[in-house]
Amino acid sequence: MESISLKCPAKVNLSLDVVGKREDGYHLLRMINQSVSLYDYIKVEKFKKGIVVTSNKYDIPLDSSNTCYKAAKCILEKFQIDSGVKIHIEKNIPYGAGLGGGSSDAAGVIKAMKELFNLNMSLEDMMNIGVLVGADVPYCIVNRTSLVEGIGEVVTPIEKIEDLYIVIAKPKVNISTKEVYSKLKLDEINKRPDIDKLLNYIKAKNYKMLASNMVNVLETVTLVEYPILNEIKNIMLEFNAEGSIMTGSGSAIIGVFQDKKQAEICYNRLRDYLKDVFLVKTVNEGV
Repeated sequence: MESISLKCPAKVNLSLDVVGKREDGYHLLRMINQSVSLYDYIKVEKFKKGIVVTSNKYDIPLDSSNTCYKAAKCILEKFQIDSGVKIHIEKNIPYGAGLGGGSSDAAGVIKAMKELFNLNMSLEDMMNIGVLVGADVPYCIVNRTSLVEGIGEVVTPIEKIEDLYIVIAKPKVNISTKEVYSKLKLDEINKRPDIDKLLNYIKAKNYKMLASNMVNVLETVTLVEYPILNEIKNIMLEFNAEGSIMTGSGSAIIGVFQDKKQAEICYNRLRDYLKDVFLVKTVNEGV
C-alpha cells in the first residue's frame, strides 16, 4: 500500500464548560462533542524523505506549523521511520471557526500512517500522539458523540446522537482561541451548562431538551466582542432552531433541528446573509 485517502469530519460542541485552570495555563474543560457531515479530505502517501504538505487552499500554512505536518513528524520520530510522507489536504471545513478542521485532518494523518506503515498502535496510542498535536485531536480520533474532559484528552464515548440536523454559519470573523481563553473570567460566569443533565437527555434521545439547554461559556467573551454572532443566533432561533450556540471558541454558530425542512429554511435564510453556511447531519464514524 503506497497511499491512503480519508475523509475527516468537522466537530461541533453541543455544550462547553470551563471548570478550572491548570498551573501551566491550560484550561480544564467539560464538553459534549459531536461529529458532523462536513468533511475535509486528505491523501497520505509514502515519500522518499521528509514531510510535504499541499492543499487546495492557498491561505492555510503548509509548513511545520500545520497540524498534519506535526502529526506526521510525531509518528515518523516515534517509530523511527526512515522514509517520509506527502500529505494533500482538500479543505472544506472553515478554519478559525471552532469546527476542529485542523484537528480532524491531523487525526486522519495518524490513522492513515498507522495503516500505511503497518504500525502497532492502539486507540489509546493514537490519542496520546494526538494530544501532542492539539487538544481536539484525541476526540477527532474517536470521532463520535462523546463527553470530553481535561484539556481535551479524556474522551468518553456516549449514546450516539443520530439523525439530528445542524445548520452551521460562520461569519467573516476569525477568532483566536488563545485570546478568548485569556479574556475568560471564570469567576464571572453566571450561566453554565448542566452537562450531567444533558447526558441524560442524550441517553433518553430527548434532543429538544438537549438543544434548548445548550450553553457555551466562551460566549461570555465572544458575544460581547463580536455582535454578529448574536445576530446569527437570533436568526437561527427565529427560524425554529431548537437551540443555538457557538461551537468551540468560535466563530461558527450552530443551530440544532430535528426537522429537516425547518433546517433547510433556516439554511436558505442564512445563505442570503453569509457565505459560509452548511446544512449537515450528525455522524458517528468511529476510528
